[in-house]
Amino acid sequence: MKRAIYLITIIMLSLWFSIGTTTAQEVKISGELRPRYEMRHGYKTLIPDDIKAANFISQRTRLNAFYGNSNYKFFLSIQDVRVWGDVKQLNKNDVYGPSIHQAWGEAIISDKFSIKVGRQEIVYDDQRIFGSVGWAQQARSHDAALLKFKPATNHKIDVGLAYNAVGETLYKTDYDLNSYKTFQYVWYHGSFDKIGISFLALNNGLTYMDNADSSQKVAFSQTIGPRFTYKGGALSGNAAFYYQGGKDGNNNTLAAMYFSVAAGYKITDNFSVGAGVEYLSGTDSKEKAEGGDNKSFTPFYGTNHKFNGWMDYFYVGNHGGNVGLMDIFIPLKYKKDKFSVALIPHILSTAATISVHNGTEWKDYSNGLGTEVDLVFGYAVSKEVNLQAGYSQMFATETMQVLKGGNYENTNNWAWVMLTFKPVFFESK
Repeated sequence: MKRAIYLITIIMLSLWFSIGTTTAQEVKISGELRPRYEMRHGYKTLIPDDIKAANFISQRTRLNAFYGNSNYKFFLSIQDVRVWGDVKQLNKNDVYGPSIHQAWGEAIISDKFSIKVGRQEIVYDDQRIFGSVGWAQQARSHDAALLKFKPATNHKIDVGLAYNAVGETLYKTDYDLNSYKTFQYVWYHGSFDKIGISFLALNNGLTYMDNADSSQKVAFSQTIGPRFTYKGGALSGNAAFYYQGGKDGNNNTLAAMYFSVAAGYKITDNFSVGAGVEYLSGTDSKEKAEGGDNKSFTPFYGTNHKFNGWMDYFYVGNHGGNVGLMDIFIPLKYKKDKFSVALIPHILSTAATISVHNGTEWKDYSNGLGTEVDLVFGYAVSKEVNLQAGYSQMFATETMQVLKGGNYENTNNWAWVMLTFKPVFFESK
């Protein structure tokens, strides 16, 4: 971490002495400290019998530096992620150590066109397909190039490109990291008074081994679809639809779909109620066993913790290529002054049929997976300090046990407390 502090110090001094050398510029040095306690007793999966809960405190620490003028922008974010006690008190080295979360530059070609390159967070719309995964202490960032167009004040177009390799080599080398090999996408957003319209077309390339010639190749899938938002007074809403085709990561034929519809109504200045449904298509267990087409939708690089219950039973490092999901949710939210509270029940079911073969025949299970209830409290201590606490419980069915393992009759719950500091050390415009 010392090298990270030295680097940020050098940047701070450089930016400090640069002030006054150009006519229009912005400099901001900020940080983040976020310790979080968690009690996990059935988090991500049903807890087995006679297993005790996990208890730990994780922490994210960030130092951020931003500089921008009329010609370019530059941003650097260095972070350290740790679990309290994962090294000795007199440690020489950390388990994870500091890393570059973001390091990008944006060349401003004109007031309508710029090029952004480097390691960066890619976030669009509700973060369902591209998101920062901010809940995870390490979060998500990409090595990518973005061509950014702004033909008018209410229209935006981004073209994104990424191509990954394991390192500098003299000849072709397999890419064996658990990530994409390459992607290309186009994203458009238009704002029209109370209505917002977005469109995403993603060509995603994943590596697979071709058994015919024992070589690594790239399978491409295409995710295409629009998203709509509405905000007018007390009423708000959104709807999205995506289709996935092409090939999956095993080079199997992919034909999947996604849709969501949600609405919210502000009953008073402090209290709002909402309702929504989200559907991610899946593949029947029988069809998957027989080698049929993949009908399971994958939300690739989204902030999946935000969706389908905060206990992360689905699409957070698991559930991909499975029986899909139907989520009916009813958020209830209250906010007054510095205090906020939200209660969100999720009624969960599979989109396809779960079946288990007992050696002679298939046994089908019901689609109902259970209900998760999420409760979160928030208190803004100040502009830069925020306290949050949450509790979630999964009321699972036997079908959930077949899908996830563990024991659905056990108490499966999760609790957490998080304190976030976001100081701004220096800012000049």
